[in-house]
Amino acid sequence: MDVTPAEKMLISMKEAANTLGISRRLLWSLTASQEIPCVRIRSRVLFDPADLRNWIESHKRGTTR
Repeated sequence: MDVTPAEKMLISMKEAANTLGISRRLLWSLTASQEIPCVRIRSRVLFDPADLRNWIESHKRGTTR
């Protein structure tokens, strides 16, 4: 799997919150309730950008499925 420097496999809590446009506190709450998937590596909580995109898609309103 080739990953370019601009394309991270995992992003931090701060980056994920900024990407979603929500506070880190809200993201932590969504993560703790297992509403948003995360990857835990020791004490770090990281997010897969593809999982965030899927979460956004699953929470859109007014879409036809």
